[in-house]
Amino acid sequence: MKNITNQRRSFLSKMLITGVGGVALFSSSAFARGGRNKTSATTLTAEQEASIFFMYQEEKVARDVYITLGEIYPDENTFASIQLSEQRHIDSVEDLCDKYGISTEGVNEEGVGNFVLDELQELYDKCVSDGEASLLAALKVGELIEITDIKDLVEASVGMPADVQTVFSNLKEGSESHLDAFQTAISRTQ
Repeated sequence: MKNITNQRRSFLSKMLITGVGGVALFSSSAFARGGRNKTSATTLTAEQEASIFFMYQEEKVARDVYITLGEIYPDENTFASIQLSEQRHIDSVEDLCDKYGISTEGVNEEGVGNFVLDELQELYDKCVSDGEASLLAALKVGELIEITDIKDLVEASVGMPADVQTVFSNLKEGSESHLDAFQTAISRTQ
């Protein structure tokens, strides 16, 4: 077990050193935090606030699924490397929630597999259940999560203020990179 942990840390260290996508996400997170004072921020509609909160929870679904599937398939580094990036995605959207005064109360970010929105709880449960079937099934779950996330980020960006669009665009680029990683792993596994 200790050897697997060391291998994972080594792999993750290499990913962090070479991860250009992380720079964009750190930048988008800083951009989102730029105006934490709600009075200086554009006023959002209730629908826009709900959309940002949904994206915050959807990014958590991705991270939590990858944590869980990574524990089931510890030799598959794709889950471990992408879960770190998903945490940055969560942080970026949480910064938007903070900036716009969108309550994240009740969200236990540390609680893997626990969600405020029933729809996303069901999604998490289904993804994990489907992924338990085999490594290939788990990788295909990752692929589906990223495809869904890309679509949802594009749709959520429509009509949003420029700062939200910038953060969502950066997250979309990260998800496209994750999608490539899952598709590469699927090809290798088939």
